[in-house]
Amino acid sequence: MSITAPDGFVAAGCHAGVKRRRYDMALVAAEDRKPVPAAAVFTQNKFAAPPVLLDRQRLAENGGQAAAVIVNSGNANAGTGAAGMADAEAMAAAAAAALGTDPRDVLVCSTGIIGTPLPMDRILAATPKLAKKLSAGGAHDAATAILTTDHVAKEAVIRGTTFTLGGMAKGCGMIAPNMATMLAFLTTDAAVTSEEMTAILRDAADRTFNTLNVDGATSTNDTVILLASGRRGRPDLKEFADAVHRLCEDLTYQMARDAEGMTRMVLLRVTGAASDAEARIAAKNIAENNLVKCSWYGGDPYWGRLLGAAGSAGIDFEPEKTEVAYGGIIVSRGGTNADHDEAALAAHMKQEKIEIEVALGLGAGAAQVIGIDLGPGYIKENSRTS
Repeated sequence: MSITAPDGFVAAGCHAGVKRRRYDMALVAAEDRKPVPAAAVFTQNKFAAPPVLLDRQRLAENGGQAAAVIVNSGNANAGTGAAGMADAEAMAAAAAAALGTDPRDVLVCSTGIIGTPLPMDRILAATPKLAKKLSAGGAHDAATAILTTDHVAKEAVIRGTTFTLGGMAKGCGMIAPNMATMLAFLTTDAAVTSEEMTAILRDAADRTFNTLNVDGATSTNDTVILLASGRRGRPDLKEFADAVHRLCEDLTYQMARDAEGMTRMVLLRVTGAASDAEARIAAKNIAENNLVKCSWYGGDPYWGRLLGAAGSAGIDFEPEKTEVAYGGIIVSRGGTNADHDEAALAAHMKQEKIEIEVALGLGAGAAQVIGIDLGPGYIKENSRTS
C-alpha cells in the first residue's frame, strides 16, 4: 500500500498516452479531498521546470498545504517556457475539477524528456478517469506510473508507535546531491505542521537523498513532497523525524540499486577533512570521477584514483596524512601502498556493495556519498534520450 498505508490517502495510476504503453500518470489525494499540511524540497538547478516553479509558488501562497499531487512521466515539461507553465496550471485545474477541490491546493510534478511540450489533450482527457480510480489500493499503480528509465517501482512503509509513513519514489539517472535528487512522495497520518515537516524533511533529504550521486547531474524537476492527514494525532516528534529519515534512506537505497547501468553500489566516506564542507566536496569529486567509477565497475581497488580525485578537489590535502580502505582493509597509507590481505580485499571487491573510506588526517570533517559504477549499461541507456 506504500503511499496509501497512512490513514487518509488514496492514489491511482493510469496510461494517458504520454508514453506508448506503460502507465504515465499518477494521482495522490487526501481521501476527503480537503487540503492537509504539506512540505517540500526542490531541485537547486536554476533551470527548474514549470511544475517546480508552480509548486514553490503555491506552497508559499497557501501557507504550506495541498489536497492532491498530480504527476506525469515521460515528459518533464522543462524548457517549455510560458506555455509549459500554462500546461502545469491546466493539469492542476483539471485534477481540482475532477476532485472538487481548489486548484490552488493541487501540486504538479512532471518527469521525462526536456524541451518537448506536454500532450495536453491526452493528459486532460485522462485526468477525470484517473480521479475516478482513486482508492487505498491504488498505491502500486501510482508508484509504477511515475517511473521513467527505472526498472522497478520504489515503495516503502514505516509504522511508528502512533503513526504510519508511506512513500514512493522514482529515479535512477540524472541524480546528484543537490536537494532533492529525484521525485519522491511521502504521506503520514501524524498530526504535524507544515513548518515542522519542512525542517524534518530538509534534514532527512540532506542525510539520504542528497548523499546519492549516480552521475553528477542535477535534474530540472527534482521534488520531494510530504503530506500529513493528521488522522492519528500528534506523534513524538523525535520518533517521527527518525521515521522520515529511515523512509527516505530506504527509498535512496532502492534508487541506488536501480541506477542506470549499475552493477556495484559504493558507500564512500571521506573522514578527517578540515571541515564537513570540505569532506562533502571531496566525496562528490571522487564519486563523480569517471576513472574512479570505471574502476568500481571492474572491481579494481585502485586507491590512486581516489586520492587523485580528492587531491584535485580544491580542499586542504596532505598526501602523507592520508589512508584509504576498502571494506575496512587499509590499502594505502601516507600516499603510497600499504601491505594488506589481498584475498580478503578481492572478496570484498566482488560484492555488489563496496565500502570505501578515504581518511585525510587533517581534522574532524566527514561526509558520506552513495555512488555507483560506470559501465556500458549507463552509456547505452543515455545514448538515446528522445
